[in-house]
Amino acid sequence: MASKEGGMAFSRKSYKLTSDAERSRVTGIVHEKLLSDYLHRVFASPDHRPAAATSRKPLNFQNLPEHLDQLLHVDDKEDEESQEQVEGRLGPSTVVLDHTGGFEGLLLVDDDLLGVIGHSNFGTIRSTTCVYKGKWIYEVLISSQGLMQIGWCTINCRFNQEEGVGDTHNSYAYDGNRVRKWNVTTTNYGKAWAAGDIVSCLIDLDEGTLSFSLNGVSLGTAFENLSRGLGMAYFPAISLSFKESVAFNFGSRPLRYPVAGYRPLQDPPSTSLVRAQRLLGCFRAVLSMELDPVEGRLVEKESSEWQLQGQPTVLLTLAHIFHHFAPLLCEVYVVEAVLMSFLLGVVEAGPPEQAQTVVHHVLDLLWLFMEDYEVQDCLKQLMMSLLRLYRFSPIVPDLSLQIHYLRLTIAILSHEKSRKFLLSNVLFDVLRSVVFFYIKSPLRVEEAGLQELIPTTWWPHRSPREGKEEVREETSEERLRRRAYERGCQRLKKRIEVVEELQVQILKLLLNNKDNNGGEASRYIFLTKFRKFLQENASGRGNTPMLCPPEYMVCFLHRLISALRFYWDEYKASKPRTSFSEEAYVPPQIFYNGKVDYFDLQRLGGLLSHLRKTLKDDLASKANILIDPLELQATTMDDLDEDEEPAPAAAQRPMQALAVGGALPLPRPGWLSSPTLGRANRFLSTAAVSLMTPRRPLSASEKVKVRTLSAEQRTREDIEGSQWNEGLLVGRPPEEPEHPLTENSLLEVLDGIVMMYNLSVHQQLGKMVGVSDDVNEYAMALRDTEDKLRRCPKRRKDILAELSKSQKVFSEKLDHLSRRLAWVHAAVYSQEKMQDIYWLLQVCLRTIEHGDRTGSLFAFMPEFYLSVAINSYSALKNYFGPVHSMEELPGYEETLTRLAAILAKHFADTRIVGTDIRDSLMQALASYVCYPNSLRAVERIPEEQRIAMVRNLLAPYEQRPWAQTNWILVRLWRGCGFGYRYTRLPHLLKTKPEDASLPSLQKPCPSTLLQQHMADLLREGPDVAPSFLNSVLNQLNWAFSEFIGMIQEIQQAAERLERNFVDSRQLKVCATCFDLSVSLLRVLEMTITLVPEIFLDWARPTSEMLLRRLAQLLNQVLNRVTAERNLFDRVVTLRLPGLESVDHYPILVAVTGILVRLLVHGPASGTERATSVLLADPCFQLRSISYLLGQPEPPAPGTALPAPDRKHFSLQSYTDYINMEELAQVEQMLAHLTSASAQAAAASLPTSEEDLCPICYAHPISAVFQPCGHKSCKACIDQHLMNNKDCFFCKATIVSVEDWDKAAHASATSSAA
Repeated sequence: MASKEGGMAFSRKSYKLTSDAERSRVTGIVHEKLLSDYLHRVFASPDHRPAAATSRKPLNFQNLPEHLDQLLHVDDKEDEESQEQVEGRLGPSTVVLDHTGGFEGLLLVDDDLLGVIGHSNFGTIRSTTCVYKGKWIYEVLISSQGLMQIGWCTINCRFNQEEGVGDTHNSYAYDGNRVRKWNVTTTNYGKAWAAGDIVSCLIDLDEGTLSFSLNGVSLGTAFENLSRGLGMAYFPAISLSFKESVAFNFGSRPLRYPVAGYRPLQDPPSTSLVRAQRLLGCFRAVLSMELDPVEGRLVEKESSEWQLQGQPTVLLTLAHIFHHFAPLLCEVYVVEAVLMSFLLGVVEAGPPEQAQTVVHHVLDLLWLFMEDYEVQDCLKQLMMSLLRLYRFSPIVPDLSLQIHYLRLTIAILSHEKSRKFLLSNVLFDVLRSVVFFYIKSPLRVEEAGLQELIPTTWWPHRSPREGKEEVREETSEERLRRRAYERGCQRLKKRIEVVEELQVQILKLLLNNKDNNGGEASRYIFLTKFRKFLQENASGRGNTPMLCPPEYMVCFLHRLISALRFYWDEYKASKPRTSFSEEAYVPPQIFYNGKVDYFDLQRLGGLLSHLRKTLKDDLASKANILIDPLELQATTMDDLDEDEEPAPAAAQRPMQALAVGGALPLPRPGWLSSPTLGRANRFLSTAAVSLMTPRRPLSASEKVKVRTLSAEQRTREDIEGSQWNEGLLVGRPPEEPEHPLTENSLLEVLDGIVMMYNLSVHQQLGKMVGVSDDVNEYAMALRDTEDKLRRCPKRRKDILAELSKSQKVFSEKLDHLSRRLAWVHAAVYSQEKMQDIYWLLQVCLRTIEHGDRTGSLFAFMPEFYLSVAINSYSALKNYFGPVHSMEELPGYEETLTRLAAILAKHFADTRIVGTDIRDSLMQALASYVCYPNSLRAVERIPEEQRIAMVRNLLAPYEQRPWAQTNWILVRLWRGCGFGYRYTRLPHLLKTKPEDASLPSLQKPCPSTLLQQHMADLLREGPDVAPSFLNSVLNQLNWAFSEFIGMIQEIQQAAERLERNFVDSRQLKVCATCFDLSVSLLRVLEMTITLVPEIFLDWARPTSEMLLRRLAQLLNQVLNRVTAERNLFDRVVTLRLPGLESVDHYPILVAVTGILVRLLVHGPASGTERATSVLLADPCFQLRSISYLLGQPEPPAPGTALPAPDRKHFSLQSYTDYINMEELAQVEQMLAHLTSASAQAAAASLPTSEEDLCPICYAHPISAVFQPCGHKSCKACIDQHLMNNKDCFFCKATIVSVEDWDKAAHASATSSAA
């Protein structure tokens, strides 16, 4: 007799009694009367009427089979009645979706033909069975809340990609997305549905009516007077749009919300149900009593106290029960209706410890008396039913339903053998078990009981306009409401925490690594499945139905962090030399030793195959790792063939399964499954690496040769290591400590958590902020309405009535949203969740810091570590307020400083090659310097790092994202420039409110420390300032020229008589060019202010050239912007959407700031040089300077006078933004230029055209090129030589440039003659 499990274990077949002698021996185990009493108690009659002891027939194991057959006999009349009731239904008795035809569009149909996912615009499918008489019902489990029409149709209905169920005659549908009913026309009906709801579709063909229910609550009759009669039969049908998914229950499982008088389309297995219920009664009777052979009596016992003590009588009794019960437990309906109900009753009846004991007894007996394949099938169906019940349970105030389902899940998973089977074969392979860690948000707060839980609502009162912050005291009534609301939120949070704690317990069971008796521990099975889960979601980003929904990921992440930190700190308690979870990070060797699979995710240094080839020497010298040359060669070949696929393989792609009319031969997609996506693991994805090492310590000079293993082939030793094997940590660089952080398996879980945050958690955290935004918008609308009510005259009763109605609507909506917001804050944005994200940020910072110390091997780190560091900080700063503030977190300032150091160092790190991650680092740094706290953190990093950061910012702008660099420099200056103290542009304050949290709308917070670093660097060498300023001037010339060209096109389009539209993208690009021009001008202003000698000290070889280029650009900008009735004026007057930032003020004050610095603040010699260069430029016009102070251009002779009411721009109109001292400086500058211009005009001598520079025609010829002898002015040739060494005219290479003076040249020529 083979043992299945460590103790006493018997096969069900072993209990077949083979001989009379054996039967006698067995019945003699206990007294015959006691045995008869025991068997009569266990196998009582179905009517539960106890027969008199004297009249009943004695029972023993000889006649028990006959008695059991009589007990399980089901009257045939029941079957006959069921067959009679089938009248009114046509089609197969097993009802499924008709995947062979009769539907339009592309659909993904599940293996069991009950689940469907839309894969086209509006696909339609119906069932295989129709009804023409009687009352019928089926249920639809809503997995996504998008556009779907669910109902009934006849066989003659024809659908297409635009018309679905309800859009044709004799088809009827309910649409919970738009809350309407459809039958050719549409009207309002029902309630909005949400993912996790169940829609019941009811048809009464006796009365000719059709109705729907949502989660068991009737929505009322939807349609009446249905067409009936000959040829009229109705099929269940659905039309659904792309990516929407549902599952049907026609009766293959018990209906969740049965309705009296209505019959499911598929009959339940009545005979099996009756037999299963009777056998369950026998089984429960065994668990409720014990035999006492000494006393010769039966002892009543609690099920939790019952023990399987190996008594032959009990074992034989159970064997007879399971001989009949085991086949029934393989039926889906029986498992859910009988076994599930029994186990849930056990969980609900007693405390968790007792319930868990009973469930363990049941599972022990299942494994003992059933064949393995039977138990496995039963457990699979049990977990599927349990997950379905949990997911589609309505939210009730105390969350009792969710709590009971989770407790039963815990009880099942705490059984070791069952847990390992489910983890290996079901939880991640067949089910989307992440559902167990999700708490769905109630869409309808009334049904969720939030009104009773949070009777008083409250919402924050904010100022409607940025820049007009109103600080008002909270009234006593508001204070009472807020406190009552907060108490309700705390009650809700405590109830949610109960569910969360149960979910964490499930993960603790799955992460158990002590249950390695008779097989691999649960944790290592979990690691394999978890990595596969991550691969599916990382590789299938474009295949949405296959992905785990992001709202599930958020909950899974938080529960996994809690379980991980529990085991991490538990290990620390047993091993004092290891680290606490507060000090956790991922060691850098995991990224390059190949032990952990990162699939095809990008590394900081590029593709892994490229890094292994280019850095193999560094791997050998720093980490003692040798890459097998054969595998390197295989990798190279794999790279070449990666995009090539044999024709037969391509023909076998899943796309053939998407053909219309074909069921999917794919694994179960969407929420129904967790299929394996992508191609097979190759060396490029380094599934795992195992050491080929002897069992002895390695000397420092010995290298480790590695070979690849798939994730499924890894063992505990490959992960945790052994005496001479470091497992996951092989290849430790000398910078890393020798003692381990924790168990290696926990490090892999931590790595997976970071990856999971990057995949979808951050995006979902940003989406959930929408509820808070809705509250703010409605609160603002309510406040405006109340203000209007106060101002409205009482005689205007019509207006008062409308305003009162609006006020009521806004108040009701705010009540609803504030309760939903309470749920979101408790489930997503609580203090504990914030601490989880903060811990994850610190993990990433430590990981990046440790990886950076490895030098070139830092390139092996996956990009997502930097992305998670950036995004988690953004989430903490933007998503958790105003309820929780990042400043409350421990070590907040130190963390900011460490992140600042990482951003400052790596935004220009040559080891990072990916353009996306480099852009992300640059944008993060640009955002970082916009906020005072984070800017101060940048100032706290070591001085050499600050100087290196500024040096990188001052590098020439070509061949890199210069716009972001320029933005960073501008933010360091904002608040110091001329009229540059505004948060929003003056002309925008009266237009629309903005999101005050945007980086561009933060109050100015300049950094004098970083400005000083910039000044020191610009003075440092002869080439730094010229190369930087030349690139700035080039980009300014390009940006402003592009802007002028675009507004010309916009103006031409606006003047056309025919109706036309300007492309919004063109408007956006135009506004961007304008903003870039302004920011480049501000950088020039900062440079002139900090280091004026770069332009004014002509002892420097490039100063004169830079000053002339600057003067030329400034004059161009002034002339374009200040001309009366010019192009710029007309476009600004149009106020087109998208061009809101285009206005006179920002660009003119930037130019004015530069001119004031040159002409007013500089030394006398510098001022004289700047004045002469500015006046010498042919584009200079004094009226442009006069324009700044509101002095209009005098009208040309013969032109009409300007309108008297026309408003002129003047800096004097912006006294809130420009102080009196600055205005005085502008007036001083105007007076100076007026005087200098007059003097220059009087002193200038006429110049012949042949003496002017042939390039610019603005300056006299002053330079000659050698050896070709062509001539131009110095300004033109100096500027040209910055970028090109060829002559303007003959393209000969210029060797040198010499001064040229016409008079000197003429005298030299005459003397030579």
